Order: sequence, then structure tokens, then C-alpha cells
Amino acid sequence: MSGARPLYLSISLVIEEGFPLTELQKIMTSVQTASEEAGVKVVTGDTKVVNRGSADKLFINTAGIGIIPQGVDISGSNARPGDRIILSGPVGDHGIAVMSQREGLQFSVPIESDCAPLGKLVSEMLEVSSNIHCLRDPTRGGLGSTLNEFAGQSQVGIRIEEDKIPVQDAVRAACELLGFDPLYVACEGRLVAVVPAEEAEAVHKKMLGNRYGTHSAIIGEVVAEHPGKVVMRTTLGASRIVDMMVGELLPRIC
Repeated sequence: MSGARPLYLSISLVIEEGFPLTELQKIMTSVQTASEEAGVKVVTGDTKVVNRGSADKLFINTAGIGIIPQGVDISGSNARPGDRIILSGPVGDHGIAVMSQREGLQFSVPIESDCAPLGKLVSEMLEVSSNIHCLRDPTRGGLGSTLNEFAGQSQVGIRIEEDKIPVQDAVRAACELLGFDPLYVACEGRLVAVVPAEEAEAVHKKMLGNRYGTHSAIIGEVVAEHPGKVVMRTTLGASRIVDMMVGELLPRIC
């Protein structure tokens, strides 16, 4: 989300005693597949085995190295009035998918995590515009908290449209059942971009051509009014403040 082209990754495993080797093999095969798709090489790592009960089966720690292209300056403090806000896809999939697995919940329509490598999508966006002001993946605290971070760090206001925010029907139904707001549910394979107004349409068009941006949408804009606050126009035509999330909907996911 800094605009860097990812190159190398370290992976360290903390494994609980008795963890099945078949599950470890499955996980490492998934790591290989994901790193190959992302174009990243796993170059170093470490393994530690701890006593039974000292870990939640398996902890995976990673760190990455990449190169930021010359002229790219992406920061949460760079948003400017007039900028457009682009979301790369539906929100809430990952958080609800994790909850359903942890709590043994079943829904009529399976909900899958949105985990995805976004490096190539970001690179394609930067090919269209090197002036992207902000980028962030809305993980902990979801979209609502991410937009509040932008508003606070840039000291601008943000206005979004509820009917333009993509949410899958199954996720919306699950959130209504559980009493959650999709705006605060974690995403892992989504990004939020703040782009100058004159370049927003071109960036969005480029995103639509990437498999991880086919459901992207321009959901709002940056404004000079109400600095530090996020205001959403609801489907009923009213406006409400979208606050920073307080507490956590789920125990730490990542």
C-alpha cells in the first residue's frame, strides 16, 4: 500500500507441539502458490516449535521488501479536497468468512475470504497515474476506520455514498443477523485509493480490467467541510457520521 513493487518475503513459523504435518504441508503449498502469483520470492525464514498449549496451533510471521518507483508519494496524509475515493471490491467478506469458521456458523450461500495479492493491481493503477495520494487495505476496523484514518491524517472531510459501496448479499445478510455493520468488518484482499478527480475515471477503468478490481467502484470524494470526519449519504437520502470503530468485532485476525 506504499506503492512499492514487492520483491522478497521472509516467513517465520511458530508451531505448537503436535501440529499435524499434513496441515503444515497444505499451508506451505498454499504459501508457494500465493507467492508465485504475487511474483514474490520467499528468501529467508525461521521455525520454532513451542510446547502444547503455548500457541494457537500455528503463528506465521512475515516481513517484505519492495521498491517504490521514483516519483510515487503515497501517504494517508496526502488526501486533498476534490479527490475521489475508489474501493477495489465488496467489503466484509474476509471478516465474516473467518467468523463463520471460528464459530461454526453456516450460511445458505458460502462466504469466502477476499484474500488476494494486490501488488499487480497497484502497479497497473500507477501506470495510469503516479499521483495516487492514498492507498490502504481496510483490514482491522474495515472501510469505516480506514476512511477515518485518511480524514484525520490529512485533516479533510470525506463524503461517501452508501448505495455505491459494494457489499455481497450474503455478507449483508450475515451482518444483519449478527448485528454488524459491513463498514467495520475486516477485508484482506481489498484496497481503498484516494485519487485526484481528473485521473479517477482512468484509474477506475484500469482497475476494472484486473481480476481483483472487477467490482471496484468510486464511492465518494474528499471535501473541505467537516475536517477529520467521514459522512455517509444513506440509501434513504439522509446523512450520518461514520465514526472510527471502537473495540473489535473479532479477535485479531492478522
